[in-house]
Amino acid sequence: MSTQVHAEVTADQVEQISEDLDEPEWLLETRLEAFEALGDLAMPDVIKTPGREWTNLDALDYETLVDPLDYAQEKDRVEAEGVDVLEWSEALDQHGDLLEEHFGSVVDPQRDYLTALSTALFSAGTVVYVPEGVDAEDVKIRTRMNSRSLFNYTLVVAEESSSVTILERQSTGDDAKPVDVGRYYSGIVEAVVGENANVQYGALQSLSEETYNFSVKRGHAGKYGTLNWIEGNLGSRLTKTNVETRLVGDSSESQIVGAFFGHEDQHFDLASRVWHENENTTADLVTRGVLKDSARSVYEGVQDVGRDAWNTSSYQRENTLMLSDESEADASPKLIINNHDTEASHSATVGQVDEEDLFYMTSRSIDPESARNLLVEGFFVPVLEEVAVDELREDIQNQVAARLRE
Repeated sequence: MSTQVHAEVTADQVEQISEDLDEPEWLLETRLEAFEALGDLAMPDVIKTPGREWTNLDALDYETLVDPLDYAQEKDRVEAEGVDVLEWSEALDQHGDLLEEHFGSVVDPQRDYLTALSTALFSAGTVVYVPEGVDAEDVKIRTRMNSRSLFNYTLVVAEESSSVTILERQSTGDDAKPVDVGRYYSGIVEAVVGENANVQYGALQSLSEETYNFSVKRGHAGKYGTLNWIEGNLGSRLTKTNVETRLVGDSSESQIVGAFFGHEDQHFDLASRVWHENENTTADLVTRGVLKDSARSVYEGVQDVGRDAWNTSSYQRENTLMLSDESEADASPKLIINNHDTEASHSATVGQVDEEDLFYMTSRSIDPESARNLLVEGFFVPVLEEVAVDELREDIQNQVAARLRE
């Protein structure tokens, strides 16, 4: 456990952030409780494979990475008809009761050290509220980080029989101040999906490679509800991310789609988890990633089927493609089955570009570099075909192509 940030952050700073955002007393109390809990909380669990712990969060120098009162940022929000996409102060003014009901109801504000830190210090907030019966697309949120540290929070509430597609991007802004020791970005997303509601949430992280990135995306899906996560990770120096769904309602569904591409000394610690808690639930977890240079990745996917989750269907597959001998990758798929009426499977592979495929293409007068790039782009196709948000799919394709040309 590390207490470096706790020693630097003060209750006065937490109160100052809350005052700047004109928050009610209940939210200030939540922030202060999270701050006071820091000294007793452990770091988030990291993925372990036999004989190895891949990520050491305690080693980060949070004292120099975090500056609580410097949260310079640019935030763009694009609404769709019938949907409220509000910055934090506006949301508190217009939907205060809704926020009080749902804030911290999906992601425990004190679930671990870094989540509590984010609860205490978040300054970049967005609420997406989808009223009953509204069908909307093309909600967009763009965060450009211009400070040394930034704590971001997004709440999505989709009421009964509503539908929404959301695309959220995180990047480092052109006006970001130079730093000597790195940056720290933290993002928490809570999604509440009502009965017969549908939420498609896509995220693309392309933060500068001096940034340490921590994120939790977690949602609850009600009866007949659907919650699909799409996550692309191409930026940051180190990323620790969790994407999670609780299928709490009968016949609820979730898909978690992930794509990543690491180069140089980037490090990705990626976890996906679905809890099947009711009958007739369905989940599909699919992730593909590419590594070159000395980049590293570790992936863990968990399908947890509860005792009451009759007639469950749950599938998982993860594939990593290695483009250099110096890169490293591992995967740890897991099934936890507590109900015999379950259809479930998981698979994971780590490998290199197929030499026969490469030979075939070069024998057709395609130069080796172009052949390799085409094979890598083709490797991502099964994941990209699952991406329902056209703009996000194109963004990922373009960034993958740009990285291959480096």
